Amino acid sequence: MPILVKDSFEYSRTELAGTYPSDAGSQVPVPAEHVEVLLDTLDRQGYVVMPGLLDSQQVQAIREDILPRLQHQGRNNFEGLSTRRLYSVIEKTLVCNPLVEHPLVLALLDRLLLPNYLLSQLQAIQIQPGEAAQPLHYDDGFYPVPRPRPALGAATIWALDDFTADNGATLLLPGSQRWGDRGPAAEDLDRLIPAVMPAGSLLFFTGTLWHGGGANLTQVPRLGITAQYCAPWCRQQENFSLSVSRARAKACSAHLQRLLGYSIHGPFMGFVDGRHPKRLLE
Repeated sequence: MPILVKDSFEYSRTELAGTYPSDAGSQVPVPAEHVEVLLDTLDRQGYVVMPGLLDSQQVQAIREDILPRLQHQGRNNFEGLSTRRLYSVIEKTLVCNPLVEHPLVLALLDRLLLPNYLLSQLQAIQIQPGEAAQPLHYDDGFYPVPRPRPALGAATIWALDDFTADNGATLLLPGSQRWGDRGPAAEDLDRLIPAVMPAGSLLFFTGTLWHGGGANLTQVPRLGITAQYCAPWCRQQENFSLSVSRARAKACSAHLQRLLGYSIHGPFMGFVDGRHPKRLLE
């Protein structure tokens, strides 16, 4: 039966997906009171640290899978000249998928972003001894929308080693998510806080928070996994339609498929040949 709408405003709010309705919000539920506490912290300081989300066995299993795959060496001081990275993670291994779609992460994103938000990028990052601090930045800065404004994305960093003030723990500027169009001044640098956390912890922050990787002053590398997410109408940083094959996407959960872009931002943004992109996985 055809769908009838009265004007463009109603049309923009209409979900046209019939065969493939969105499963957004259908993950394992998280206690609402816990989510509210985390959201309150995010609102105040722009980030929140959640220890103990992975046990030692989970951490070790991910490390054993990821470490042999690290090959890409940084080409500039933003990537890190003494930093190794793994790109196109999902095409190479599915070991990080549970981190990307962790129910607590999705519960927070469900409150911060519009439905059918997307995975913007996924990387493994190992900061080597002697690495300098990364230039401070905010992750959704490449979207040319003036600040102050709501975040257009959010980021997670999962610690697979203990993050310390000396080994490259991410440096954060609390409250900077509310800044207008200015960068950190000299006096702001005194307020930088390292995200010190044990292995198995999660750092979650908004896309408008100023931050950067810390310098590694120790003799051992520091490994983390970062997943970034964006609003459903924003372009993803990683072109998953090219970096993740359909065969690989079929091996992912429905939540991961939605995050990769096999989803619709109503009424029809993301279609393929006039139809829902999940038809490509049939």
